[in-house]
Amino acid sequence: MGLSRLAALHGVATSYSPSPDVTVSVPDDTVIAVLAALGVDAGTPEDVRRSLVAAESRSRLLPPTVVVWAGEPLPPALTALPPGSTVTVEPEPADGPPAPATSWKVPEAASSWKLPGAAEAAPDPAELPPGWTPPPYGVHRLHVRTPEHHEATATLVAAPARVPQPPERTHGFLVQLYSLLSARSWGMGDLGDLADLAAWAGRTLGSGFIQVNPLHAAVPGKPTDPSPYRPSSRRFPDPVHLHVESVPEYGHVHDRATLDDLRQDAAALSEAVLNKGALIDRDAVWELKRQALELIAQVPLTPGRRAAYCDFLAEQGQALEDHALWCALAEVHGPDWHSWPEPLRDPRSPATARARSELLDRVDLHCRLAWLTATQLAEAQRAAEDAGMEVGIVHDLAVGVHPAGADTWAQQDAFAHGMSVGAPPDAFNARGQDWGLPPWRPDALAATGYAAFRGLLRGLLAHAGALRIDHVMGLFRLWWVPEGRPPTDGTYVAYDAEAMLAVLVLEAHRAGSAVVGEDLGTVEPGVREALARRGVLGTSVLWFERDWDGDGRPLAPEKWRRDCLATATTHDLPSTAARLTGDHVTLRHRLGLLTRPLEEELTEHVTGTAEWLALLARLRMLPEGDGNEEAAVRAVHRFLRATPARMTGVWLPDTVGDRRPQNLPGTWDQYPNWRLPIADPEGHPVTLEEIAASPRLHGLMEVLRPAKARTAPPGERPA
Repeated sequence: MGLSRLAALHGVATSYSPSPDVTVSVPDDTVIAVLAALGVDAGTPEDVRRSLVAAESRSRLLPPTVVVWAGEPLPPALTALPPGSTVTVEPEPADGPPAPATSWKVPEAASSWKLPGAAEAAPDPAELPPGWTPPPYGVHRLHVRTPEHHEATATLVAAPARVPQPPERTHGFLVQLYSLLSARSWGMGDLGDLADLAAWAGRTLGSGFIQVNPLHAAVPGKPTDPSPYRPSSRRFPDPVHLHVESVPEYGHVHDRATLDDLRQDAAALSEAVLNKGALIDRDAVWELKRQALELIAQVPLTPGRRAAYCDFLAEQGQALEDHALWCALAEVHGPDWHSWPEPLRDPRSPATARARSELLDRVDLHCRLAWLTATQLAEAQRAAEDAGMEVGIVHDLAVGVHPAGADTWAQQDAFAHGMSVGAPPDAFNARGQDWGLPPWRPDALAATGYAAFRGLLRGLLAHAGALRIDHVMGLFRLWWVPEGRPPTDGTYVAYDAEAMLAVLVLEAHRAGSAVVGEDLGTVEPGVREALARRGVLGTSVLWFERDWDGDGRPLAPEKWRRDCLATATTHDLPSTAARLTGDHVTLRHRLGLLTRPLEEELTEHVTGTAEWLALLARLRMLPEGDGNEEAAVRAVHRFLRATPARMTGVWLPDTVGDRRPQNLPGTWDQYPNWRLPIADPEGHPVTLEEIAASPRLHGLMEVLRPAKARTAPPGERPA
């Protein structure tokens, strides 16, 4: 009983429900290990009693974070304070002169107080505490002193009610950037290709957005982990995505012969991928780009460029310095900081400070690479906006980071060591999942006013028309798995979802960006409703949209939710052509991944697909009839367009009939995850230029093209 109470006080679940009628108890050993990762000793009954007394004796005057939503009543944390309490708000530092602190006394009745609907709106005095000047949107310090002289301090988040919304109806492409090679690529798709895709799709097809995979910095190594969802840092992008020739200093490099040799080697890499069946080799690409970028970095910056670089350094501050230092140290000591000399494992140690001085040139190089990458990210968004895209580039936020990477080194106190994020057992995976990603500690986030989360969001949103959040349910709770234990022995740990959402809404508002949450799979009751209330769009994938509360049949288009990104597939699912043909089932069979006989799996697949095709036929969306794969792909997207979904996403490989998944969950070396170029139905890689000229693509996009779009014949780019 004491352990359960202690766990509840720290947001650690002692049971969970994989389905409404099933409750599973969490092993005590798991609860004790998770509490230990949160700094709570529960190893013995006496430890539990001592920790319980300490937890229950802490001041309850204020929670760690208080959220005030624009236009909504103030929370009970403020309105339930003892009458006569003095409340003081110290606004966060901002541009311009510092805002003064404001104080007021709590009267007898305070339940009707509200923050105005917008920071600049004139408040109704009747809705505000007497003498209170509403704080601007931001994260502030809140102090309370009661008449009995009890005091408390908390973080105050003043946020708009909702994130900015995308246009009523828009469509766009979903693409893994590395897979999109053009004639000028250095062996993998880059930010120049992204800008070109956005400019073409916006002008020619009337597309409103391009959604890409996470472009976070990877952990270096040979081989580098190719997954974009297990990065070294989510805060900074990876310079491997740079288009080298677009760096302004490229044209002023003195050693042209070496640059030309590197460019020829890069062309050979692309040739091998596009025409010889080679996989995308990120390490080989980076080796060539690294050499070229080191030559470019020797070119002095012009005064204007130098000023812009200095501004970037000032804006990014300590976070960038830590990231660049980690990159420099990794070049010397290897990519796992746990194996570095012990003094260097502490980012604030005297030895680390000395190393920073000794490696100053390399630190500056990595800072400059981060700046160049951020600059090209901005250029890609600008290209999208100039092409008329209402949203532009949709960036992707991975759910976590690599345990050996830059973020875990620089922010060690923020992560729960010895823990990994995953998923509990469910109908699709009886063994559960362990993703190998250390979770953030909710208590550490709250103690720092969510500084790490705020900085992360601000960096990602700086050049984004919208942000996709992978496993958005992680704002509410995450499945923690103790090191050395199977995923079945994990448990849920709760986060302050109100605070996390408020910070997300605040930063999205500042950037003017929409937010899409990936809310597929098992979702805790109330989560989708809470996200929708704050304007966060969901994700709806056609094959999963069935009437689960009724007959289980495919959901009619008019019954789909409006506030979502509707798609036919994702990076973790089969392409539409593969699903229609059953290729994905036979692929999993060849790799030994099926848990049932092949015939049983194929029968289930054929039955489910036939239901969807029958619905498409009844709705007269498949005039060509069954048996025509290309027509069926068009019908699927015709159906998506018939739903009320605000955003319709087209998997770019679907436009040319690619049958290969970019990632096959449950595999590592059995399948080339994250290393395949976009290909045609026969598996022959196709370039961006060939995709743009594809009759199949233009036939598919006619289904989605808005009437206002300016068109051009296949193969011809608009001026």
